[in-house]
Amino acid sequence: MFLTRMALNDVRRGTKKLLASPQAMHAAVLAGFADPRPTTEGRVLWRLDTTAGRRPVMYVVSPHKPDFTHLVEQAGWPTTETWQTRPYDALLERLEVGQRWQFRLTANPVHSVLDEGRKRGKPMAHVTVKQQEQWLIDRTERLGFRLVPSTASGSPEPDLAVLDRSVRRFSRQHSSVTIAMTTFQGHLEVAEPYRLREAMTHGIGRAKAYGCGLLTIGAANAANAVAVGCEAARDESSVSRVVAE
Repeated sequence: MFLTRMALNDVRRGTKKLLASPQAMHAAVLAGFADPRPTTEGRVLWRLDTTAGRRPVMYVVSPHKPDFTHLVEQAGWPTTETWQTRPYDALLERLEVGQRWQFRLTANPVHSVLDEGRKRGKPMAHVTVKQQEQWLIDRTERLGFRLVPSTASGSPEPDLAVLDRSVRRFSRQHSSVTIAMTTFQGHLEVAEPYRLREAMTHGIGRAKAYGCGLLTIGAANAANAVAVGCEAARDESSVSRVVAE
């Protein structure tokens, strides 16, 4: 598996087009791979981190190395800056029970509502911050981690915050798509390394094609908690480092 980081030039017209449509960004990301299909190791996952006053940063986890030349030409700095791709396996393989990491996740928190006359429930977005936080809390065990209690509050409440919430609407094949997206950040403790690796390489929840589901981790003692993006291996034998904007 590989982890890629690419800063986007948000003053360019091409960038604004991609930022406005998860469908367009999805197509642009997949165009960077000769074969973007999922493998047994994982699938292509991507996330946009946007913070006020900072340039947008795209993170991509993938089974193969990407070639984002087309993205640099459309939405980057073609003559001065490209993208950085590093092996991800070193970090994934050294996950151990009891380790604590800072994490970030953009997800699509939904629940199923069964309408009368329907055999299958219809996915409906959670609306409040509390509902969205509970959505993640309810899934931590099956994802292979537990949330660390917050030290700031002095209570057993988990160290979990919602950094951003948005509703994205875009067109897909002549129909309208609406996705509620929530960005979480907090501290986790590894409970089952295998399950956590699975979550980090195959994604969490729905709407994975549209920028949801990518969980990244960073050093638990990172100085800038808001800025942490992910932990990426420099190479197969070295320790990992925090990639922060």
